[in-house]
Amino acid sequence: MNEAKKNIDDSFRRYYRPLCLYAMHYLRDIDLVEDVVQDCFVELWERVNTEKEIINVKAYLYMMVRNRCLDTLKKDNQIDCNVSPSDLAGIIQDEEAEERSLIEARLWTAIDSLPEKCREVFLLSKRDGLKYKEIADKLNISTKTAENQVAKAMKVLKEGTIKIYNFFFG
Repeated sequence: MNEAKKNIDDSFRRYYRPLCLYAMHYLRDIDLVEDVVQDCFVELWERVNTEKEIINVKAYLYMMVRNRCLDTLKKDNQIDCNVSPSDLAGIIQDEEAEERSLIEARLWTAIDSLPEKCREVFLLSKRDGLKYKEIADKLNISTKTAENQVAKAMKVLKEGTIKIYNFFFG
């Protein structure tokens, strides 16, 4: 059973963030999303502890998260209770949302790895839409420093993207 715990720990580290991003495509509430994903990992743990084999953990988790999200939406009367997952195929493409969530997770991992000040300036610029002057005023730095930090972050993220691309396709 120790091996099963290790596998779940590995799966949690690998898929937690992508699953949360995937669930956000359905629920758009981070607290609810985290609850759903955590509940799915608890259910996975319980299933493994009952000696039921899961062939493809990734696919199982994505299916479980999608179904829990749809159940949540139905329960909260946000979608018609008679709607099945296949009825939403035109609205939410599962494969596309899954792929996008993995890419987003890689991007956020790369952003998280930026030096603290660089990350802060980058997020203020790209996530919050502040201009360099506004960032400079807010952080008490020069406008040129704000520009340089964003450029540095973009370079690091671009290089990381190239490495990922080369790893898979190079």
